Amino acid sequence: MLAVVCPGQGAQTPGMLAPWLEVPGVAHTLGELSEVSGLDLARLGTTADADEIRDTAVAQPLLVASALASARALGAAPDVVAGHSVGELGALALAEVLDDRTALRLVALRGRAMAEAAARVPTGMSAVLGGDPDEVLARLAELGLTPANVNGGGQVVAAGTLDALAELAAAPPTRAKVIPLQVAGAFHTDVMAPAVDVLRDAAAGVTPADPRVTLLTNADGTPVATGAQAIDLVVQQVARPVRWDLVQETMASLGVTGLLELAPGGVLAGLARRVLPDVERVALKSPADLDAARDLAARHSGTSVPTTNQEDQP
Repeated sequence: MLAVVCPGQGAQTPGMLAPWLEVPGVAHTLGELSEVSGLDLARLGTTADADEIRDTAVAQPLLVASALASARALGAAPDVVAGHSVGELGALALAEVLDDRTALRLVALRGRAMAEAAARVPTGMSAVLGGDPDEVLARLAELGLTPANVNGGGQVVAAGTLDALAELAAAPPTRAKVIPLQVAGAFHTDVMAPAVDVLRDAAAGVTPADPRVTLLTNADGTPVATGAQAIDLVVQQVARPVRWDLVQETMASLGVTGLLELAPGGVLAGLARRVLPDVERVALKSPADLDAARDLAARHSGTSVPTTNQEDQP
């Protein structure tokens, strides 16, 4: 059984799309998605510097567009799909709940709304690596911080005020390491409530389809039953914690044997290495990984995956 996953914010790196533009079909896909996002995604993924693509309003559509462009170039047919944080909108497109253009339109709106919400009050996020899980959560509660991402494998991302995060770094839980993250604010907390309202209003005009494959939600890792539920969950997710640990637990219970992380891959495959050690993994970091990804998909999904792509469209 093949799971295909879409990475979340923080996975972007300068120049990450440069080699992908040589793959037939990718330039055309990025051009279409640039139209609906209002961003020059090809430029942002090739020549923009780290500061420019760190901007939430830029990073989110860039990441989802990269995942979808690599997915369309690959042509694999997954059994299970999921996305981490903003990657969940990419997963909705893979599950055919939304078409790619609608997904990017919502992602671009999400990114702008979250950036605006973050600018209202100084907040941030820090990764907490290691330590006893109960002690980590107790320390966050003591400081009034939210476990915004519970990723499994001993990784929790804390979100809240800058003072509380500084106190966490000064006195971390036993055997835990605290790493400040370069993000605009406390994502997946109540700070993002204004962005939820914006995204909900936009989503009200969308007519989703029911998932064509098993789609797992960040809310609690369970399969999503309908398109309407998928849209509701992805809207609420903006101000609610990401439970990637539960997504991975569900993958294990479903019998997933192969995991493919779309571009820019690496983070989620790394988490799976620790949490799902018996699951074969491939991360699409560049087009050089396409052959390995096609082989993985063919063996674990039981679906024939083409070894060549259609010629790029004008």
